[in-house]
Amino acid sequence: MGRIFGFLVGIVWLVFASVAFRNSAAGWSADASDIGFWWAVIGVFLTLAAGGAFLGTWLHTRPHQHDVVHQLDRAEH
Repeated sequence: MGRIFGFLVGIVWLVFASVAFRNSAAGWSADASDIGFWWAVIGVFLTLAAGGAFLGTWLHTRPHQHDVVHQLDRAEH
């Protein structure tokens, strides 16, 4: 369940990032380079947050090799 929640959080961050990049594109096309630039910066930070959510979820919800080894040792004895 934790893995699903973590990946959903990452997807939400990606949706927010896509909105930020769309606002950035609108700013650039309206000759408002300051708005375009800052929305792009926000989009990059949100994309990094999504990557952190995906990577952190993957690393912290995988089975540990240490636990697997102990289970195999117990089965042999």
